[in-house]
Amino acid sequence: MRTALTIAGTDSSGGAGIQADIKTMTMNGVYAMSAITALTAQNTTGVSGIMEVTPEFLAQQLDAVFTDIPPQAVKIGMVASRELIETIAQKLKEYQAVNVVVDPVMVATSGAKLISENAIQTLKTALLPLAFVLTPNIPEAQELTGLQIHDEEDMVKAAKQIYETYGCAVLCKGGHNLNDANDLLYHQGAARWFYGKHIANPNTHGTGCTLSSAIAANLAKGFSLEVSVQRAKDYISGALAAQLNLGAGRGPMNHAFGLTGEFSREAGEND
Repeated sequence: MRTALTIAGTDSSGGAGIQADIKTMTMNGVYAMSAITALTAQNTTGVSGIMEVTPEFLAQQLDAVFTDIPPQAVKIGMVASRELIETIAQKLKEYQAVNVVVDPVMVATSGAKLISENAIQTLKTALLPLAFVLTPNIPEAQELTGLQIHDEEDMVKAAKQIYETYGCAVLCKGGHNLNDANDLLYHQGAARWFYGKHIANPNTHGTGCTLSSAIAANLAKGFSLEVSVQRAKDYISGALAAQLNLGAGRGPMNHAFGLTGEFSREAGEND
């Protein structure tokens, strides 16, 4: 069985972070492992507390995984401190990690910075050059390039600049009032659009985590980057279309929408 590792923080409500990553990787057919960067107390209405792990403990987690069950792909989510980013970069190089998917979580939808300036700089210099593909949203692509993105042409310019700066593929995600579900992949010097159908569902908590984890899972299974992106987008569309409605705020998707079989049956269901 193919294996994938997620390096990220937790989400106690299960819609994003490590929990979403493990659900996504499992549903996409790989054995999921994790290294936790932070514990969060959060639900669909917001985050009420964060407790980071120490760099030493994060290193122990990564050593434990790589020395016993080496992953065929690695997804990296939100990492808030410079020291933790440096630890991850060191271990990725030490173990020659492959198929590294980085979701560079830096800027909230509101435009608020989620990590410090020195952490952003370390992310750019130490971690992003080790990635196979980055999956920034539009505010994050603007942070990485210094460009303002207003239309499709701007997305192409930004993606090309990221590709040339960090030497990796980039999937610039639409949304944020631009192109909605249409994403741009810049890879090997060429741009390709992936068009998505708008699904009327306000419960989109964890879509970024889910997309990057699904890409990593499909890369681990040997699919090309282009096919991995398309399969990941199809998976998210299915999870959104299931119209799960949980919590008082922006709720999670149904990661298990495709789960069938004896152990998914509810009490009282007939064969």
